[in-house]
Amino acid sequence: MYRLVRPLLFALPPRLAHELGMLALGPLEHVEPLRALVRARLAPRDGRVAVRAMGLDFPSPLGVAGGFDKDARRARALAALGFGFVELGTVTAVAQAENPRPNLFRLPADRALINRLGFPNQGAARVTARLLDRGGAAAVGVPVGISIGKSRVAPLDPIEPAIEDYLASFREVRRAADFVVINVSSPNTKDLRAMQGPAIARALLSAIARENRGAGAPVPLLIKVAPDLGDEELEALLAVVEEVGLSGVIATNTTVRRDGLATSPAVVEAMGAGGLSGPPLRQRSLSMVRRIRARLGPRVTVIGAGGVESAEHALDLLRAGADLVQLYTGFIYGGPLLPSAIARGLSERVARSGARSLQDLIGRPEGAAHATIGHGA
Repeated sequence: MYRLVRPLLFALPPRLAHELGMLALGPLEHVEPLRALVRARLAPRDGRVAVRAMGLDFPSPLGVAGGFDKDARRARALAALGFGFVELGTVTAVAQAENPRPNLFRLPADRALINRLGFPNQGAARVTARLLDRGGAAAVGVPVGISIGKSRVAPLDPIEPAIEDYLASFREVRRAADFVVINVSSPNTKDLRAMQGPAIARALLSAIARENRGAGAPVPLLIKVAPDLGDEELEALLAVVEEVGLSGVIATNTTVRRDGLATSPAVVEAMGAGGLSGPPLRQRSLSMVRRIRARLGPRVTVIGAGGVESAEHALDLLRAGADLVQLYTGFIYGGPLLPSAIARGLSERVARSGARSLQDLIGRPEGAAHATIGHGA
């Protein structure tokens, strides 16, 4: 069905197509009997592909990445379609509009997207209130993460206003989130990626970690990193992650690189600045997942994101050391049945191999400290 609908959607401007897609998910979000019916058909139920990480139970390792549902409008619908977890946002302390249009572009020859949206959202307080009004993470039915970023109006020099801006968002979202993602790697907010430098990262992450420890039961904290970091830059940032004691790392955000694309260079250049996502990012994401796992060892959760379009792509990231994987661009190109198809594909690969679990299939030692894979109910 989606193969018939997609050409019509792709004939529309990308932002309009996205809004139509969100509207189409409205009945699934708001009508419980319909949601129960779809969930019964599409939600993963094979305990062999379940994951336990960060003290949370994931029915499958596949989640939707931040950026798809920025304002927590369709969390319950996305879970019903078969995602094993949902990351909402990125939200900021101050509500803000998107960057000037056009700000989202398709590269069909590469099955990729370029965006320079710049964290458009209704603000952390309103987004959190919406999620709580709909029953919170418990009503979603799978673990829910919320990504926080820097408001456009918060300066970076001096750094203290930016830190306070992140803290304001964190105080709101921690009331509703199962885990919180600290986004310092979007290329679409001016100078944001400078916050990946060790001195600024240490100040920011330490402040959020202190706030987390002092506010009752702490929630897992993860940082989302850019694929464009050099090896030394990544090493320095991971040293801070280890020092501060974060729960995990998401690898990766979108890239500013444009090499190796099938799309005409002239067409790509005309699109302008922004972050590239989709299959062109796949190999870099795999490489970074390997490096992060090797550097941080088994105690930290690693989420791989970049170019996932199939069960085999998800397995590649899991074999590289990821505990969980995410997709966004693949969802745009593959359609609403893709998350269920990937979870089903993982189950089929476990069954065909004769393995007892997904953990057994990927060759991860049983009882690994960072996650238990394949022992769900």
